[in-house]
Amino acid sequence: MSPVKPRLRHPPVLITGGCGFLGCNLADALAQSGETVLVLDNLSRAGTEENAEWLKSRHPRRIAIEVADIRDFEAVRRCVGEARAVLHLAAQVAVTTSLDRPVEDLEINTRGTLNVLESVRIGNPRAPVIFASTNKVYGKLLAENEVMLSGQRYAPLIPHLRSGVSERTPLDLYSPYGCSKGAADQYVRDYARVFGLRTVVLRMSCIYGPRQFGNEDQGWIAHFLLRAIRNSPVNVYGTGYQVRDALYVSDAVAAWLGALDRIDAVRGRIFNLGGGAVNSLSLRELIELIAELRRAEPPLRFERWRPGDQPWYVSDISAISRALDWCPRTPLREGLRALERWLDGRFAQTAPEAARLQEARA
Repeated sequence: MSPVKPRLRHPPVLITGGCGFLGCNLADALAQSGETVLVLDNLSRAGTEENAEWLKSRHPRRIAIEVADIRDFEAVRRCVGEARAVLHLAAQVAVTTSLDRPVEDLEINTRGTLNVLESVRIGNPRAPVIFASTNKVYGKLLAENEVMLSGQRYAPLIPHLRSGVSERTPLDLYSPYGCSKGAADQYVRDYARVFGLRTVVLRMSCIYGPRQFGNEDQGWIAHFLLRAIRNSPVNVYGTGYQVRDALYVSDAVAAWLGALDRIDAVRGRIFNLGGGAVNSLSLRELIELIAELRRAEPPLRFERWRPGDQPWYVSDISAISRALDWCPRTPLREGLRALERWLDGRFAQTAPEAARLQEARA
């Protein structure tokens, strides 16, 4: 794909990683609201070129795409200099990749974030910066002997966790990915305290929805649905009773844009962003929901736990709900149906060889 850089009439919102799943949904929402958007993305992940074409076709005059890498300081500095705000999502997103290539993981997640912060500090210090962090900064949280089995899911034995993990929970970085994102998370916070930048950190749980090209390492809800659509086995690492909270993408977009709109009220703060306890589910419960949707349960293959896997994680979202007057509005079943419709339309007719190649790129 050749770079696309139409002339933008107004200072744009810069979205790093803006051709990824959440990034392109944010870009689309901003453009629909009348904003101009500058996307910086190296288009290295599966689906990003397709998302770029989708954005171009929908908003040819409002969205510009700069094909560049977050590790390229000059490219970042140039894009930040044009921006009225920065939504920083560009990242290496898989624990497994961080185990294979920890130096690359550090360079993308930590140094890439420092490139953004320094570009804002030096050249555009009034621009708000909202950063996509992760629940992985809390580490494993609980060992298997600290959870109990309740039906088809684990529940924590520690009472104060039963309403979810709050931002007061100490960081316990686990895996190179957790370390690189955790360091970036703290840099973003510290640039607000030390340099006065208008930054916000969003520690995200599982976001799902249309335009997500899920794979085994990232985007597990879309990945499980895709495997069911293709009638392929699903690898389950651990017992399958592990729990996550899930947030539909339009609700995530509303939270991001809410933080941008209220930046002076929330600057310097860190929030957990997820579906909360109401939208939590285990891997086995997701398989049951998929079986209801598809009228067939995908075959399962159980594997050993992977490093950094959390037996249980649910976000306490009370802080962001109060600060932004926000709450998740899309129930799990409704969100899953919407994702299934999109995946069916995109992948159901995919030839086996094309599907195999797409999986290989993921």
